[in-house]
Amino acid sequence: MHAYQITPGAGIDSLEHIVLPKQELQFHQVRVKVRAVALNYRDLMVAHGTYPTSGAGAVVPGSDAAGEIIEVGPGVTRFRVGDRVATAFFPEWEEGKANPAKTAVTLGAGGAGALSEELVIHEDGLVAMPEHLSYEEAATLTCAGVTAWNALFVEGGLQAGDTVLLLGTGGVSIWALQLAKAAGLRAIVTSSSDTKLERARALGADVLINYRKTPEWQEEVLRATEGKGADLVLEVGGQDTLARSIASVGMGGKVAVIGGLGGGFETSVQLLGIVIGGKSMSGIYVGSRKMHEDLARLVSQRKIKPVVDSVFDIHKAREAYQHLASGSHFGKVVISI
Repeated sequence: MHAYQITPGAGIDSLEHIVLPKQELQFHQVRVKVRAVALNYRDLMVAHGTYPTSGAGAVVPGSDAAGEIIEVGPGVTRFRVGDRVATAFFPEWEEGKANPAKTAVTLGAGGAGALSEELVIHEDGLVAMPEHLSYEEAATLTCAGVTAWNALFVEGGLQAGDTVLLLGTGGVSIWALQLAKAAGLRAIVTSSSDTKLERARALGADVLINYRKTPEWQEEVLRATEGKGADLVLEVGGQDTLARSIASVGMGGKVAVIGGLGGGFETSVQLLGIVIGGKSMSGIYVGSRKMHEDLARLVSQRKIKPVVDSVFDIHKAREAYQHLASGSHFGKVVISI
């Protein structure tokens, strides 16, 4: 079986082709012919050694895959041969609150990853694909889609008419924009590119802010909301943006912390604004299989088509990683297998 592996800490150039022995199916396992793998910032962190992995040495990367079941093992009841499926980010987190046991195993870091021709996985680690999606589109639900769903509707608890602030135009932010508009939310989007902002407008963004032209963009958020502030911010920037995100949220609002793209995860913020504003921050660590299923149901009902920036052939996997690292993408970067 052909696959790719990467050495954590050795960078993107350590991504290399390997051949793995065929794995026999155990009880409740299925074999998936992988058709597409969507990349996340997490994959770059694994490459650079800033994301924890189990064990030492090289790992098969990739958590977000879609494909077709080609074999089922003994005891399998949820799927059968021919079903089109996508991976759940946490194979052992079915529903309810997260805990260390449910989040111990993840593909591509805490377990064997998906960047391979085939994936052997427990049936509980899969979700049925929305029928109208391609494999490339369906692979984007696993991490970015579920993260956006969790931030907006589970942790965020947003309702129609609420306002959400989305930082940037990466995978999670664009997924959140599409979900926000499907749910009747008002969406404010920031970017350093007017071209990307216009693409966000085409997806339904209500307010556009170029943060290079408007460095104090939190003031523009307050102006656009008549001083009330946003009900929720999807914080992806880290230390470079967190203080402004907190200032952008209205009284009683929330900051959903998803990543640290700008300057990393280490930060120092003034807590007074959080306390007197009755604001809160929540860390969003993707979500459960049930969240994935709920997301897939809405995507099917509304015929939402996830935004895929580009699709790279498996033989150009390094180029896919490099494109993601460049930050020039709008939506998701996907590898086709």
